[in-house]
Amino acid sequence: MPGGRPTLYRDEFPALAYKLGLLGLTDEELATFFEVHVDTIYEWDKVHPEFSEARARGKLPADAEVAAKLYHRARGYSHKAVKIFQYEGQPVEVPYTEHYPPDTQAATWWLKNRRSRDWKDRQEFTGADGGPIQVVTGVPRDDS
Repeated sequence: MPGGRPTLYRDEFPALAYKLGLLGLTDEELATFFEVHVDTIYEWDKVHPEFSEARARGKLPADAEVAAKLYHRARGYSHKAVKIFQYEGQPVEVPYTEHYPPDTQAATWWLKNRRSRDWKDRQEFTGADGGPIQVVTGVPRDDS
C-alpha cells in the first residue's frame, strides 16, 4: 500500500484544465483554481498524461489567438465600424473604416521573441582597447 497523502487529483480535472487553458489561465492560476501548489500541477502532468494533453490542447488556441492579435497590432490593421448620429431626431448609421497604425512596441516584442538572434537586447563587454576583460582575484595588500 503506497504511503503519503491521498492525491487531490480527480478524473474530471483534464476537462476543466482544457477549458481553463482556453481562457488563458497561467500555470499559477490553474494551481489556484485547483487549490494546489503549482508544483502539483507539474506533477499531475507527469503522472496523468490525459491531464497534460488537455492542458496543452487548451493553451494552444488561446496562445494562437493572442499571437494573431499581437501580429495584427504590430503590422497595423483596419476594420469596418459604424458611427451612430442623431439627425433631426432620428438615428443615422454611418459606416466607415477604422484604421490602426502599426504599433512599434508590439513589433519590437514580436521580433525580439521570434528573431531573437537578430533583435535580442544584448550588451557585450570588453577590456581595455577592445581586448579581453582582466579578472583580478584575491585580497589587496596594504603595503604601507
